[in-house]
Amino acid sequence: MMSGVLYALLAGLMWGLIFVGPLLVPEYPAVLQSMGRYLALGLIALPLAWLGRAQLKLLGKRDWLTALGLTMMGNLIYYVCLASAIQRAGAPVSTMIIGTLPVVIPVFANLLYSQRDGKLSWLSMAPALGCIALGLLCVNIAELRHGLADFSWWRYGSGIGLALISVVCWAWYALRNARWLRENPDKHPMMWATAQALVTLPVSLLGYVLACLWLSGKGESFPLPFGPRPEVFITLMIAIAVFCSWIGALCWNIASQRLPTVIVGPLIVFETLAGLLYTFMLRQSVPPLLTLTGIALLVIGVVIAVRSKPQKPLLEALHEDPIK
Repeated sequence: MMSGVLYALLAGLMWGLIFVGPLLVPEYPAVLQSMGRYLALGLIALPLAWLGRAQLKLLGKRDWLTALGLTMMGNLIYYVCLASAIQRAGAPVSTMIIGTLPVVIPVFANLLYSQRDGKLSWLSMAPALGCIALGLLCVNIAELRHGLADFSWWRYGSGIGLALISVVCWAWYALRNARWLRENPDKHPMMWATAQALVTLPVSLLGYVLACLWLSGKGESFPLPFGPRPEVFITLMIAIAVFCSWIGALCWNIASQRLPTVIVGPLIVFETLAGLLYTFMLRQSVPPLLTLTGIALLVIGVVIAVRSKPQKPLLEALHEDPIK
């Protein structure tokens, strides 16, 4: 349990970097950032795939199709929408919308996977989910107050919509990925992370080429293929690919194998906390009291969720106690 929580914490610290990445290169379109990030990840995965080729050969056609679906939904589409949302609505607001995942994931895990992982009673989940939801509300209010000076309904509304799509994409990814890992305990999480990175390469390469063609067709003075600041852009894409996509995914895969889905779900809150930390570091400012209150509530909610123990499925309970 403790090692699984620590790996989830490491994953959150890595993933928090994605909320400041788009702010460092705001002149780059979100689609170019997304394709660039995963193109770098795919290239990094090539030597790793060669070293682990024996394990990768054990994957069947269905496994590779699952990896492709996961990387499309949880990587490419997710990050295009998230980067666009950050550029439109700002990093803190987008971070808080993504921060609803600790509420969304355990609720759906309880509905979909209770027969396999056990079920947390809704009564025991209520305090944790309530603290998390209230904490997210506090931080969201504080950040909306901070950004009211240059508020635009269209830009803000479209950013909110894109952030909500990101939530749907990542919730599906987290649940489906955890399901595959729990169903394949003999497969190493590093191998599965490599497989997902590998299938990303051809898709992201095609996407990057199409993005360049789209930008050139618009007739804008955007230098291609690497934009106006190629050194910064390439370095940032490699850094995000290594820390967020590779190390983050590896840590999360390990946590998903060691923890029930209903418990690992709330731990995605570490990503929200890390994103807020990095955002305020970039601003060089101290969070207001309302934000700090929200963060405290988030932490309390996660602690309550982790301490909750799922009830065993009925068949497993009867097997352990035949007298019943």
